[in-house]
Amino acid sequence: MKNQSDTTSDSQQSVVAAIRHILQPLIQLLLSKGISFPAFCDQVRSTYVKVAEKEFKLDSKPQTDSRISLLTGIHRREVNRLRKEQLSGINLSQRASMSGLLLTIWTGHPEYLDGQGLPVALPRWANNTEGESFESMVQSVSKNIRARVVLDEWLRQGIVTLDSEDKVHLCADAFIPSQGIEEKFYYFSQNIHDHLAATVYNLSESGPPFLERCVFYDKLTADSIKELADYSRYVGMGALNAFNKRAAELQKRDQGRLDATYRTNFGVYNFSEVEASDEA
Repeated sequence: MKNQSDTTSDSQQSVVAAIRHILQPLIQLLLSKGISFPAFCDQVRSTYVKVAEKEFKLDSKPQTDSRISLLTGIHRREVNRLRKEQLSGINLSQRASMSGLLLTIWTGHPEYLDGQGLPVALPRWANNTEGESFESMVQSVSKNIRARVVLDEWLRQGIVTLDSEDKVHLCADAFIPSQGIEEKFYYFSQNIHDHLAATVYNLSESGPPFLERCVFYDKLTADSIKELADYSRYVGMGALNAFNKRAAELQKRDQGRLDATYRTNFGVYNFSEVEASDEA
């Protein structure tokens, strides 16, 4: 029969093996961007201290450098220095964050959808006889950025098109612009963090689990993978659109409530690769 220390050791080995697997695509990204191992270690060390300080406090006791040092294995003097360090986050520019909000409105608010729940084509400029327009949608979010500026950028990125009647059409799969590295890294950070946080919470068994499921198949041909990739975009965008519409309704209902302090993130993903050979 295994004693408690053996069980803990097995659990730690399982965690380390899982982390090693998780790190592989992350290390690939770091190397491709010229970020060295020492630079990555500096970030890990700092994050260890910040997480220990925030998430592993003792009830009614102040968090000390000595306790954080005990938890993390980092020298107390280094802990003291790192606790005073400010971690820099990835912030979207006003224009980038505005783009995300406008896309959410156009794909989720009923006044911008047709009978099938799809985004309608919007007249380019505000017109009292035609209801909503691209210009009025932009103005509903911000008076500081002109609709013409947003439209020109979206045309450049392929998010929208203009027809002969000067109406603006939202292109399919326009949730994330095709250009803009700042935006891509923001969503990379947000989505991977939230997906991993949901999984870590589910492993803790401390409450009802978050939705975190996948469907896995192997022994497929390249043609089948292509078909499934196309199908995943179809069903995935359907799920995202449905969730977006419902979330927009609830956000409008909750507007002004003091307890409206939560955020949520719902996503889908698809991945495929050639299987590693079983041969030695």
